[in-house]
Amino acid sequence: QVQLVESGGGLVQAGGSLRLSCAASKSIFSINVMGWYRQTPGKQRELVADITSGGVTHYADSVKGRVTLSIDIAKNTVYLQMNSLKPEDTAVYYCHAVYGGLEYWGQGTQVTVSS
Repeated sequence: QVQLVESGGGLVQAGGSLRLSCAASKSIFSINVMGWYRQTPGKQRELVADITSGGVTHYADSVKGRVTLSIDIAKNTVYLQMNSLKPEDTAVYYCHAVYGGLEYWGQGTQVTVSS
């Protein structure tokens, strides 16, 4: 199993920035995929960005150029730096990992962008 602990959500004005953190209970080297999804009421959870154990990153088209995923290996932590935030980025953001063939989710952190 792997536990994911998120932090960093909050309220920000449009155009502002936030950094989300996700600390894993296992070494990042042992995790196949790690990243972030988001969900708004009535909609399916959607990928924001993720990174594979091989170092390949994927970004949703809606966030490309505004979001950067990075890793702190020593802390087993993945960061999602979000800039130029828009009201449509408002959602609950979930950390996600694939480990041992299973999916794991964090508890979710609310990001609210006011116009």
